Amino acid sequence: MANDAIIWKEKYNHPVDWDQHFPPLSLPDMFYDSTARNPDAIALDFLGRKYSYSECRDGMGRVAHGLQAMGVKKGDRIGLFLPNVPHYVAAYYGAMAIGAIVVNFSPLYTAAELEHQVEDSGTKILFTLSAKALLPTALDVLNNSSLERLVVGSVAGVLPTAKSILFRVFKCGETVARPHDPRITAFSALIDNDGSHVPALIDPEKDIALLQYTGGTTGRPKGAMLSHQNLTANARQVNMLDPGNVEEDRIIGVLPFFHVFANTVVLNRTIFSGGEIVMLPRFDAVQTLAAVERTRPTALPGVPTMYQALLDNPRLGATDFSSMRMCISGGAPLPVEVKRKFEAATGATVVEGYGLTESSGVVTVNPYKGLNKTGTIGQPLPGTIVRLVDKADPTRPAPEGEPGEIVFSGPQVMQGYWRRPEADAEVFVGKYLRTGDVGLIDEDGYIRIVDRLKDMIAVGGFKVFPSQIEEILYRHPAVREALVIGIPDAYRGESPKAFVTLTEGSDVDEETLKSWLNPQLGKHERVVAVEIRDALPKTMIGKLSRKELVAEEKAKAGL
Repeated sequence: MANDAIIWKEKYNHPVDWDQHFPPLSLPDMFYDSTARNPDAIALDFLGRKYSYSECRDGMGRVAHGLQAMGVKKGDRIGLFLPNVPHYVAAYYGAMAIGAIVVNFSPLYTAAELEHQVEDSGTKILFTLSAKALLPTALDVLNNSSLERLVVGSVAGVLPTAKSILFRVFKCGETVARPHDPRITAFSALIDNDGSHVPALIDPEKDIALLQYTGGTTGRPKGAMLSHQNLTANARQVNMLDPGNVEEDRIIGVLPFFHVFANTVVLNRTIFSGGEIVMLPRFDAVQTLAAVERTRPTALPGVPTMYQALLDNPRLGATDFSSMRMCISGGAPLPVEVKRKFEAATGATVVEGYGLTESSGVVTVNPYKGLNKTGTIGQPLPGTIVRLVDKADPTRPAPEGEPGEIVFSGPQVMQGYWRRPEADAEVFVGKYLRTGDVGLIDEDGYIRIVDRLKDMIAVGGFKVFPSQIEEILYRHPAVREALVIGIPDAYRGESPKAFVTLTEGSDVDEETLKSWLNPQLGKHERVVAVEIRDALPKTMIGKLSRKELVAEEKAKAGL
């Protein structure tokens, strides 16, 4: 496929030339540049409380000062165990301003998952909130790992005054008291300073800005090392796709910033453009529709399950979507029916894209205007080359006209996995990164994913790895063999289902196993069913095989 790039160079449907250069740029400098252009512009709208770019830069500086006062140096790892709140933005850019490496942690993690990644990354300080869903888990990790400090914020402190009072009165059951412990600092105390700090000398192309954990193609989660240039280049690539160059740029920020999709498409892209993020702490269909009505946004990025939930809400029909320039779907395959129904109900255009953690977020997307091919992931971003290689030998091109593994190169490709050179050797073929996904490229340079080499399950935009669930199942004394697969789910795309055989003499039933297993998993990992069988399918050499189970479940679903 030596001439892959020619396809989209000749038939490129995005509003810029494919051949683009991205000068080195750090994330702090990106933030400073946007602030300098328009310091009074609104950067964040958090449930009605607005923060200008100059206010956000002040908060960023105060976090940087506070961290330096704690002894944080360039290269230290600072963890964010946060939902979408203003604290996240200040901590993210503030830590990077002094050269620290941010580590994103999902609020869905169990204490064991969080502890593993804290230890693997060497995270020293963890930002979180005094929320019942977060602080107890963070305290467990503080007491059982090498984590040195917690910085704990309060949601009430960043709400509009009236909402802050109501939160304190009616939502107190959702918060927990911050313990009196010298290892724990209030966010308000951390930023109680004048914001002066010593900016780090950053080499955007070499210095790591973010460790973003992923399962990669196999095994335990690995930290993808994303440089400042990886992230700012991807933000600029995505920003180039908007054909408007219009004055208003207001994006609904309900996708979680800890996820690489939102980190690039919502946070970094919008800060680069000088736009406004209408920030919501979590997805709720009613709250999201109310934000659309209140703020008249121009974009609504989401995962397919989010669009389905909005379709299911009776308020959708009464919500005005006329301000929306595009809705961008990613994180999981977009069902054709969901796209069709959402567009019919709202009049908005939904474009499907594709990316992965190792790509800083985005690799391809359908054009916002022009040819939008349903069922494809669109064309590559500017400066990104996508090729198909042989499924058995990634050093060779795929046979002409046949599906092949998707590989790509571009300025957004990660620097490698954190302290895992053996994993780098598996995922890189020269400058190209292997995705584990199998696809076809049509005559217009649009890409269609047709299969997966890896076993990853896509649950509502989150990656779930069967081996991790199987590992826990094997701890039960009654379980002899275990396989976990993704089964079709009309709402989440896929859901995990477990199949087991039992040790001789065991009398445990399926519901008992499910009830034992799920509390040990993150919310998105929990299985919808455990099925006990006399035997599980195996390959000719005796290895447990998932493909037969996958075929059975697809047949049941009529696929």
